Amino acid sequence: MDVIQLAWWQLALAALMVVALAGCTAAMRLGMSRSLLIAAARTVIQLALVGLVLEALFAAERLVWVTLMALGMLLIAGREVMARQKRRLLGGWAFGIGTVAMFLSSFTVTVLTLTVIIGPEPWYRPQYAIPLLGMMLGNTMTGVALALDRLTDTAWRQRAVIENRLMLGQRWQEAVGDIRREAMRSGLMPMINAMAAAGVVSLPGMMTGQILAGSPPALAVKYQILVMFTITLGTGFGTLAAVAVGSRRLFDGRQRLRLDRLSAPKA
Repeated sequence: MDVIQLAWWQLALAALMVVALAGCTAAMRLGMSRSLLIAAARTVIQLALVGLVLEALFAAERLVWVTLMALGMLLIAGREVMARQKRRLLGGWAFGIGTVAMFLSSFTVTVLTLTVIIGPEPWYRPQYAIPLLGMMLGNTMTGVALALDRLTDTAWRQRAVIENRLMLGQRWQEAVGDIRREAMRSGLMPMINAMAAAGVVSLPGMMTGQILAGSPPALAVKYQILVMFTITLGTGFGTLAAVAVGSRRLFDGRQRLRLDRLSAPKA
């Protein structure tokens, strides 16, 4: 199957259509044209830089560079988790909980997938390791951010209910149990919806990219199923870990609700 190469003028034509869309939003006074153009420019710059880095990484194929790239991705994902929370835990906990949860889930599942299931030689081959870890971190980041945001915001809004339960003799796990469950559901729901709609409502991104690049559809389907399952595992375990640690942080050793450990809501 021949792969159709894209020329720069073809990408420029697609960019012009985005500019036209920005013009339409400006004409309708939606207030989104500037954000749209900035986002488009960031997409071009970021992906171009990533492409250069990946080309060098693929050529070197050394574990130390793959590890450094993976750690950089993890730290950026941890910052995004913190930034997406309306009421975040103070003292670096918002960053630490999200980052550690993603590290334990995404890195573990990625290494197991590379060594046990896919089995490239070497196992850290950047062609497989970086894209797989990127998809894992991206989806786990969304799940963890949604779960922590729901946990802290709901705990703040229902603080009177939680304190009443504590005064009635319930342990902190019971007093905040329904909130923790709702937070976990919020983190897992996007991935469950994506799996339920895969192949029926939409073709997932990785599968579409492989088909456009010339891979046989049957092979693309196999890889997409594997990726969907591994992403679900990473998102699920990461969300569960983040909510477990985050909810514990809301209480002290005497099982008192400590909402003073939360920051003021972002404007």
